[in-house]
Amino acid sequence: MAAFTIKGKTFTTNGELPAVGGKAPDFCLTDSRLNDKTLANFKGKKKLLYIVASLDTDVCETTTRKFNEAFKPRDDAVLLLISADLPFAQSRYCGKGKLENIQALSGMRDRHFAKDYGVLIQDGPLAGLMARAVVVLDENNKVLYTQLVEEMTNDPDYEQALAALG
Repeated sequence: MAAFTIKGKTFTTNGELPAVGGKAPDFCLTDSRLNDKTLANFKGKKKLLYIVASLDTDVCETTTRKFNEAFKPRDDAVLLLISADLPFAQSRYCGKGKLENIQALSGMRDRHFAKDYGVLIQDGPLAGLMARAVVVLDENNKVLYTQLVEEMTNDPDYEQALAALG
C-alpha cells in the first residue's frame, strides 16, 4: 500500500506504482469512441500516463493544460489522461479545453488498470477512484519514472516527468 493525503488527511492505495526499470503492466482502457485501448495501441511511442481521480477538479485542469502544451511539438510520445470518468465526459473536457495533444482513456469497464498500477484508492470519500499519479514509459513499455502525488490537491512534478520522457 502507498499513502497520500487529501488536504492533509492520509489515505491509502491498493499497492505501489510499477517499479522503475520494470515492464509496465498491460491495460485495457476505453477511449472516447468506446474502443478498448491497450499498450499495443501505442507501440513504438514513449508514453506519459497522467492518472487522476476525476477531470472535474481545478488541479486536473491546470495540469492537463501544462502537459498538453509540452506535447505540442512531440510525435515520438503520447500523453494518456486516465480517469474513471465516462468517455463522453472526457471527450467534452478535452474539447472544451482545446486539449488536442491528450488522449483520454477511461477505466469505466475494467478496474484492472487501477489495481495493477497500484493507484486504486482504498479508503475515504474517493474510495474506488484512482490516486493522482504519473508514470512514464519508454517505447518498449519499460518504466522510466513514477510519482504518486503525495498531496492529491497538488500538481505533479512536471519537470521530472517531462525530463524522464526525454
